[in-house]
Amino acid sequence: MKTIAVANQKGGVGKSTTVVNLAASLGIRNKRILCVDLDPQGNTTSGFGIKKKTVDHTTYDVLMGKCDTHDAVIDSGCANVSVISSTLGLAGAEVELTSEEDRAYRLKNALAELADEYDYVLIDCPPSLSLLTINALCAADSVLIPLQCEFYSLEGLTQLIESVRRIKKNYNPELDIQGIVFTMADTRLNLTNQVISEVKKHFEDKVFKVIIPRNVRISESPSFGRPIIYYDRLSKGADCYERLSEELLKRNGEKKVRPDRKLLKRGK
Repeated sequence: MKTIAVANQKGGVGKSTTVVNLAASLGIRNKRILCVDLDPQGNTTSGFGIKKKTVDHTTYDVLMGKCDTHDAVIDSGCANVSVISSTLGLAGAEVELTSEEDRAYRLKNALAELADEYDYVLIDCPPSLSLLTINALCAADSVLIPLQCEFYSLEGLTQLIESVRRIKKNYNPELDIQGIVFTMADTRLNLTNQVISEVKKHFEDKVFKVIIPRNVRISESPSFGRPIIYYDRLSKGADCYERLSEELLKRNGEKKVRPDRKLLKRGK
């Protein structure tokens, strides 16, 4: 089981969008995927069309030991993708865990129960280096960084890289950077191309070749509770996330896996 934290200390860069759409694209390649929504805003949860009021157990319950990890896992409605969902109540875990000795490893210990059941775990982190994010980074094998193509993102990237180094040094020596993926990109703009060039100059081997464009269909799909490949399989956004999933598999030493289009019909 490979655990990937999708993180960026800056909000609105496409973390949840990346988790939802990457998971769905891996799922139709017959990879067993678990999405862990560790953001109290719960965008990954709603991105799959999951009604939060109907969920019995959430990431809050998992972190606080109020339920078995298996009991919090629910079906996403997409082929081979499961979810541990989130609600605003998760914000309370930060305060409640402060005095606990194992506060940084609650998620790692919980996910250990599922080690043989999934190929990939994708963790959607909140937009800050909070105790929740520290839990994600302690549980993860690597960090995937969605990066919006704007000036302030460069500053945020530097801060995040430094945070990852601190976590690696003090908590999780195995933690690595999976890669940087550009999101919401408009390559017609000079600034976009400047940001891409600057990041590649410093992190060339870590930058994914696939660039996720600013795409209307990607923006629309969460309001329908469907990943882009289920919402509009023929859109440019769907194609980009499919190629991103292929590149991710390749970076993890796996052979190219053709998507099983029949699985799309089984999803909602």
